Amino acid sequence: MSDITISQIPKYESYSATEIGWIGDIPTHWIVKKAKFLFNEVNERSIEGNEELLSVSHLTGVSRRSEKNVTMFQAEDYTGSKLCKPGDLVMNIMWAWMGALGVSNLEGIVSPSYGVFRTKRPNEFNLKFLEYLLKTPKYIEHYNKVSTGLHSSRLRFYADMFFDMKLGFPDFKEQNLIIEFLDKKTSQIDEAIAIKQKQIELLKERKQIIIQQAVTQGLNPDVPVKDSGVDWIGDIPEHWDTKKLKFVSHGFMYGTSVDCNSLESGTPVLRIPNIDEITINLSDLKYANLSSDETKKYSLSKNDILIIRTNGNPALVGKSAIVDADDLCLFASYLIKLTPKSNIEPSFLIHTMNSFSVRGALTYSARTSAGNYNLNTQALGDCHIAFPPREEQIQIADFVDRVSAKTDQSLALVTEQIAKLKEYKNTLINSAVTGKIKVTELA
Repeated sequence: MSDITISQIPKYESYSATEIGWIGDIPTHWIVKKAKFLFNEVNERSIEGNEELLSVSHLTGVSRRSEKNVTMFQAEDYTGSKLCKPGDLVMNIMWAWMGALGVSNLEGIVSPSYGVFRTKRPNEFNLKFLEYLLKTPKYIEHYNKVSTGLHSSRLRFYADMFFDMKLGFPDFKEQNLIIEFLDKKTSQIDEAIAIKQKQIELLKERKQIIIQQAVTQGLNPDVPVKDSGVDWIGDIPEHWDTKKLKFVSHGFMYGTSVDCNSLESGTPVLRIPNIDEITINLSDLKYANLSSDETKKYSLSKNDILIIRTNGNPALVGKSAIVDADDLCLFASYLIKLTPKSNIEPSFLIHTMNSFSVRGALTYSARTSAGNYNLNTQALGDCHIAFPPREEQIQIADFVDRVSAKTDQSLALVTEQIAKLKEYKNTLINSAVTGKIKVTELA
């Protein structure tokens, strides 16, 4: 990617004050017009409702609903839906305050409550420039300010509000030059982000390979080996053994099924989102009020291990985390708790349970039901692990902790670099389409 920074890109020779908050100062030769002079509202309706179904969000703009990875409401009949053509500006009036709008590249139908607008003169806007402009923070701030409703979930940005809004923009030729510049620069930024995302994948893969080798083969590569007798474990050091989880841990139980989403105080309840790799995440706790007997029954202690037992994503089933303190917490029904016995080091066990082999075995053991994968206590207890002497368990756990800490530092650094690249990309786009920088000479 080019090393040029935004501060190195020149500004225009002169600016004019518009005194319009969401436009601000713009290059003197730019234009300011109300949207009503630039767009017509389109209210063409579907007769049969069998066209491509489209949706609008702040993340994806206008896209096919069929491409969404989430379950969405499906109407019995889409007759009367608004027709949308390529080049139309479509606004989700309920979520415009979040930037849920976009210029469509598709032909299809959208909700009757959406706003569909078409430019009065085809050569007035480069459509990509228009979408960038209308999704800049200042414009979105304006939608938020003028939308009507009691709170954010009921805010509406209607067509008359859009028509009354002013836009600041250059002529069509300059818009094209700006987009040519942005296409080149954002492509370079996206390539840099892709490289760093690949680095993250490789770092995670390398970490998992090292952990897998450590918990199944130990730290001495020259030690004699034997067949473990378990296909997915393979060879293990000759002096090691294999054991089922039920022989190295006890107290297998499901968590409480009491509702923990309605209270803002009480006893914290750990759920699936609280299960990170290895550790418990306490950033999003829910609460419940149980009887003293139930609280005692579902309370957790240091070194207890929680396992995700039910999820629609099979890759999450079997994911485990260890409790590192005796603070009073309960656990929910989608989790299974087990407690390591004295013959196994808890830190070794948690690393083993999150290794490739054990996670794969637990996922394989999970039964499907109504789209969910379910792991029961019997299948969990029957899962085999490689079992070294206690002293080696401690050495392996210490080694894995060091490797993990070093890898996690590298992951954090690359993740921060990606965040800065994304921030730079957004700033570059916003600065270019609002005239804060002059890019025509660099296009």
